Amino acid sequence: MQVIHVDGIKYYRSERWPHLKHGIFTRHGGVSSGVWGSLNLGGTVGDDPRAVRQNHDRVYSVLEVPGHNACTTWQVHGADVVCALQPLKARRWLDRADGVVTNKPDLPLVMRYADCVPLLYYDAVKRAVGLAHAGWRGTVQGMAANMVRAMESCFGSNPQDIQVIIGPSISQDTFQVGEEVVDALYAYFGDEASEFVRRDTADGSAYVDLWAANCLDLQRVGVVDIEVSGICTYSSTDDFYSHRGEKGKTGRFGVVISL
Repeated sequence: MQVIHVDGIKYYRSERWPHLKHGIFTRHGGVSSGVWGSLNLGGTVGDDPRAVRQNHDRVYSVLEVPGHNACTTWQVHGADVVCALQPLKARRWLDRADGVVTNKPDLPLVMRYADCVPLLYYDAVKRAVGLAHAGWRGTVQGMAANMVRAMESCFGSNPQDIQVIIGPSISQDTFQVGEEVVDALYAYFGDEASEFVRRDTADGSAYVDLWAANCLDLQRVGVVDIEVSGICTYSSTDDFYSHRGEKGKTGRFGVVISL
């Protein structure tokens, strides 16, 4: 991943996608203050709505994408996917969903995160992109795989042509979970869940690798080109917002992708 600095804004992009406008934004370069400082893109976490709007404008300006066309969803920790054809005039979000795909140029897709997994999709053959939000609930419902199926259905994508980036999120070392999460992982992934569920030798508590879980989900539907950023949000609160690391009092960093 390449780190870009522009006008105080710091964001990451893939060097493999030089002609695709995209960015995984940190918390730097915005106008929000307090626990939301400073590039908070979350509009439902208590921040001043005017500051959030200015932060969005800054992100779109840096990427040189039309912010008035930006498409997002009301994220609900599920696994539904929306095909975006145009923004809705009546509201800012398209639907209650955690994934969105498009093949329309200059239709930026944007989502917000603070420990959950950002999933960025690009099919250079069919010229289509996608963006998803996968917490543990979305992961055990097949969010990663559902995105691939949506691109197959909407655009005729071949899974082997789809490239995926797994962005910054909480890592296994810091993601301790309860038994209900472990049970849900085994229910969806079967015995292969043992590859990404680790037990503490001292007390038996469970730690989950969401990066590996989403990789497996993608591989099961035929994706072979997967890049993992390897950045832990919990351990990097100087750069990223972390809901768990900051005890729920924090903002949301944004990811944007556009043809």
